[in-house]
Amino acid sequence: MRLPWKQKARQVNSQPVSTHALELETAKEILSEVFHARPADVEEMILRRLEERDWHEERKNGLWPAEFCLGE
Repeated sequence: MRLPWKQKARQVNSQPVSTHALELETAKEILSEVFHARPADVEEMILRRLEERDWHEERKNGLWPAEFCLGE
């Protein structure tokens, strides 16, 4: 394992970067390190969480989801 301050320097784009996009990428890196997960797994975790949040928001509004499943 390499120490963070001894890692190779990454080239930074000269294009303006959205602070939200930068925060999201940083959060993804932190999650992948904390959970020892691949970046694709972190993406899936985030998407599941967003879907779950959206489903709860629909329930608060009194709406039911378009699909319903009793189990797998």
